[in-house]
Amino acid sequence: MTDHPPIIWSIAGHDSSGGAGLSADQRAADAFGVHLCPVVAAVTAQNSQGVQAVVPVDASTLEAQLAALALDLPPRVIKTGLLGSVAAIKAVARWVDHLRAATPSGQDPHRQLALVVDPVLGASAGGAAFADPALLTAYRKFLIPRATVITPNRLEAARLLAWPQASHGVDTGHVPDMARQLQQLGARGIVITGGDASALGATASTMGQVIDWLLAPQATGWLSATRVDTMHGHGTGCTFASGVAAALALGHVEADAVVLAKMLTHHALGRGRAAGQGAGPVVAGPGFAAGPRHGGAPLPWLGLDEQLPWALQGTRFAPFTAPADGLYGIVDSADRIKDGVSAGLRLLQLRRKLKGADLGQQLASSLDACASAQATLYVNDHWRETLALNVRPDVSLGLHLGQEDLLALSPPDQALLRQHSGRLQLGLSSHSLWELARAAGCGASLIACGPVLPTTTKDMPWRPQGPDNLCWWVAYSPAPVVAIGGLLTAENVEQAARCGPAAVCVVRGLGSTLAQTQAALPALQKAVAAGRQTQQNHALPLPHPVL
Repeated sequence: MTDHPPIIWSIAGHDSSGGAGLSADQRAADAFGVHLCPVVAAVTAQNSQGVQAVVPVDASTLEAQLAALALDLPPRVIKTGLLGSVAAIKAVARWVDHLRAATPSGQDPHRQLALVVDPVLGASAGGAAFADPALLTAYRKFLIPRATVITPNRLEAARLLAWPQASHGVDTGHVPDMARQLQQLGARGIVITGGDASALGATASTMGQVIDWLLAPQATGWLSATRVDTMHGHGTGCTFASGVAAALALGHVEADAVVLAKMLTHHALGRGRAAGQGAGPVVAGPGFAAGPRHGGAPLPWLGLDEQLPWALQGTRFAPFTAPADGLYGIVDSADRIKDGVSAGLRLLQLRRKLKGADLGQQLASSLDACASAQATLYVNDHWRETLALNVRPDVSLGLHLGQEDLLALSPPDQALLRQHSGRLQLGLSSHSLWELARAAGCGASLIACGPVLPTTTKDMPWRPQGPDNLCWWVAYSPAPVVAIGGLLTAENVEQAARCGPAAVCVVRGLGSTLAQTQAALPALQKAVAAGRQTQQNHALPLPHPVL
């Protein structure tokens, strides 16, 4: 007997043309493999050319649907679309409170029941308005304060906030401010989508990107993906919001759910089709994250602060060349760097957490040892000291940063780091989908995926990636991936190598002396070679949650 899939209630409108509303929500839920209960809040008379009528369902009928579902199909997530009446908004709020009341003491009510609000305030085709001032007030009072994630486009966000720009275009520079104001109204996570923007500014427009602003507990920044050139976009907003809801239902946190939803929407737009004389529907389906080789959508890129992703601005750090043996040794001193080079390693990282008075000497000695053997040296954390090294053009040098260290860089520090991108390799750690998207957006030379297996080296909140997520990272990262975390034995290394990373990181498995490293290395090299021989190329499942 198999487990039941997670349940979503979508409380939204019925689109008689089959494009948006509950029809789009159902396709998105099916693409994620979750069970959707379609609750009709409004009935529309529409076709591919526009909306002729919107008729809200009466309050008693809506209440009856929700009460029946609560008895047998309680939701993990409620997603709202076209609600059509103040009574419907109040009913949703009551049910959210009722279902969250079962949250055990000390736990997060949003994990008990997530609420995704897609504030459908008007038709994208035909210009019909669905929201009067009373409805907008109800959104602000009852739904936004309860929202786990709210997904307005730019004009919808302006209308919800009663901005004067609501009847005109919304400048890109105002979008982060709108998100912060929605957060002040109580929304926990906000995505202001940019697909409705006719212009995103000269730079972004010429890049052909759809750029959304993400403000979530885990991450903030511009999230970009290549614009799909199609007229068939009916149901795009519904698909995106339902994708967020489905990912939340599977256990992903807000920022990761948004990354997956953006991939789903890109894939659905690419499958859009005509169904009448006007814009046809987007068609979400399984396989949207199965890997680029299997028709999956591309990974979006996440920027830092309020900047566009560095890679969109032309910053790409020096390319990384993987060592032939596929091993990446991580050690804590220049002496151990010399041991690693002597044993035959050609990719090493100096990881010294404390600066100490001898840091400069440690860096210089490590660099000399690697240069003499044409090995690549990465320095962990100490970015200023690394930039100050006198490096010959033929020496392969990299800097590795955790994303907390990356985010701690001030704008001038970021600019200084980017100035060295032509000569310096940049490695970035990643533990989650949004961190992978950010590393890709930074134009990193290599991206570390971890922890692959449980590790006691450091205390961290992340669940192990396992082979499934590591394979997903390798498929989707625009830069070479190195596997790290918990890889203690040759068997561990072989298992990781089967996923196809450019290198496998070994820390404790190298021992603590030259003799121990020399003794361990042949088995580790053999394990990488064996893993590479059994590497598979198949459609990938969705990545599992990491927090």
